Amino acid sequence: MNLLAVAVAGRGLVNPAEPVFGADDEALLRGRAVFETLRVYDSRSFLLDAHLERLGASATRMRLPAADMSACHELASLVIDAAGETELALRFFWTGTTLVATCGAIDPNLEDLRTRGLQLSVVRASRGAHARAKSTSYAENMSAQDDAIELGADDALLVSDDRIVLEAPTSNIWWRKGDRLFTPSLELPILAGVTRALMLDLSPDPVEEGSYPIEHLLAADEAFLTSSVREVMPVRAVDGKELSLGPAAFALQAALRKRALA
Repeated sequence: MNLLAVAVAGRGLVNPAEPVFGADDEALLRGRAVFETLRVYDSRSFLLDAHLERLGASATRMRLPAADMSACHELASLVIDAAGETELALRFFWTGTTLVATCGAIDPNLEDLRTRGLQLSVVRASRGAHARAKSTSYAENMSAQDDAIELGADDALLVSDDRIVLEAPTSNIWWRKGDRLFTPSLELPILAGVTRALMLDLSPDPVEEGSYPIEHLLAADEAFLTSSVREVMPVRAVDGKELSLGPAAFALQAALRKRALA
């Protein structure tokens, strides 16, 4: 992410090139920190309170003290105002001792990706105890993504050792068969996406949550990923199996934008 503005609790705005975490911070020593990323539309942070609620839940799972929510709001306003752009990615980091907010530019290639759809490669993943926490211990997820890219895909689709569909490294996965949507249950070791929850609210079609083998997804009419920054991202192929683009993904993307810009 191309950082445009950075603010630290107790310090205010700082130079984006300036270090903000101490060498003795557990975020660096142990990888013990949590974060949140969300989009800013027309200079307004979208679903900020929902993201901050999840930040608090992640901190609890990682046995970190609670972050100061009022400070989060203050930092968000500082970096959004300072960034100089209206469409942004807003991110919070909380290490238990240091609270940081950053704003960066949105990847300009996202709309081209949305038009052509993503290719996913299936990667087996062993999920740890903190899979449901949005922690900075993301090495396993990023390694899976790197493996998928080396195979010529755009992203990975994580499955369990018994080939149950889980999620993508930074997104939740959905698919449609007929007039019904399917997505992995939160009882599985996956992250409870804020955009995932929004999709459950916006979808005009019935949604079934459960535990599904990869073969169930491969037989779908369409599939898509959801995340705060990429929004609703259609999938055009999984391990070479071609899928149709839309219509559910495009309809939900339009509904998300309408809600965000209301």
